[in-house]
Amino acid sequence: MSRLIVVSNRMGDPRKPAKGGLAVALNGALNEIGGVWMGWSGTITDTAPGEGQLHVVEEGKITLAGLDLNQQEHDGYYLGYSNSVLWPAFHHRTDLIESDSEAQETYKRVNRTFATRLYGLLQPDDVIWVHDYHLIPLAMELRAMGVKNRIGFFLHIPMPPSQIFSAIPEADWLMRCFYHFDVLGFQTQDDAMNFRLYAERILGEDPCSGDQIKAYGRTVTSRAFPIGIDVDQFRDLLNHPDAVELSERLELNSLQRKWVTGVERLDYSKGLPERMKVFRRLLEKYPENMRRTTLVQIAPPTREAVDAYADIRNELESLSGAVNGEFARIDWTPIRYIHRHVSRAKLAALFSISKVGLVTPLRDGMNLVAKEYVAVQPDDDPGVLVLSRFAGAAEEMDAALLVNPFDIESTADTLQRALSMSLDERKERHEALKRVVEDGDVVTWCNGFLDCLRAQR
Repeated sequence: MSRLIVVSNRMGDPRKPAKGGLAVALNGALNEIGGVWMGWSGTITDTAPGEGQLHVVEEGKITLAGLDLNQQEHDGYYLGYSNSVLWPAFHHRTDLIESDSEAQETYKRVNRTFATRLYGLLQPDDVIWVHDYHLIPLAMELRAMGVKNRIGFFLHIPMPPSQIFSAIPEADWLMRCFYHFDVLGFQTQDDAMNFRLYAERILGEDPCSGDQIKAYGRTVTSRAFPIGIDVDQFRDLLNHPDAVELSERLELNSLQRKWVTGVERLDYSKGLPERMKVFRRLLEKYPENMRRTTLVQIAPPTREAVDAYADIRNELESLSGAVNGEFARIDWTPIRYIHRHVSRAKLAALFSISKVGLVTPLRDGMNLVAKEYVAVQPDDDPGVLVLSRFAGAAEEMDAALLVNPFDIESTADTLQRALSMSLDERKERHEALKRVVEDGDVVTWCNGFLDCLRAQR
């Protein structure tokens, strides 16, 4: 069987414990058939542009290839174009796009460097799988070098509608990049449709049937492959000593208390300020939750060098402080806001005892927190998933209570419904959600994409 070549912004490392299902799945596939995982090494050097060292290490059947970047490359490629142009645009926040021609040129140049270094590692029958928005031009760069291998791409974030995509500087160039892949994978049917409609509405291509999309003289297979989690691995975390200790401690404090839990990176796409406003409205409108219900909001730091993230951190600290100042009692704090990383074992424990999983992003590719929450709920007394309609997970997980996170009043009402839901209804909804999570795990996702890519001629 041909080798698998995985390329992502950050290189996975099978020598370290995997932090998520994606690393588990890709490590598994690479260990089974052999291959290469290439990405940024995480090291910033003082070398000239394009001259960063490629660190190649053999680990069993896997070749790890980590590329060093200099400060200007990192700032332009990652902080600049990737996270100040593509991230806001793909999450429907065109108002936050920071157009910078120098950053865009750096993005192109770093992708060219990735391609140049990868070229020397390739064998003719390798199958290449590229991940996420940092590396959209990679296939174009490889094709320019004469690479004929099958190349697939998976977009982990949402694909925006054609009108929003058109707002990206040099949108036509970026869209052209997509068509140098053989297979494009998206999280949802809506995302795949948005890609298709760009060809029809903006490029003027004839409507197409099936998943073959034609534009720029090329044809690409575009399909939804909803990503899942490693269900067994996440459930096993409940046996970790940290999880056991936290569960016992929380259960002692939970005899008369209901935990509502949200876990998101500190990002403006996650709807965190709206979530705290919802909880304030819940306490105002349904005072029976006083002293009985606590929102635990974990929001680890991310991309703190980008101004928009400093702004949202300040807003969250202000909101949580205001709610606690108004409603707290000596023996009860309404919101526990935690701005630091929490281990996955402790998250599993927290999810397992939470009566509500509050997953309400304003826009999200999938949101695996929703699936992790469901995976560890006890069958005999499950909690309730309250899920944003604008998370990709909502397309599959319609047995959750779906909400519009922009509608504070309605979402507060739905949260109250979740907190007071009967056991029979909770069990019925949980059973349906559990089937979705178990039947669409991360291995199923990985195999489905690779089978499609290998089938390309």
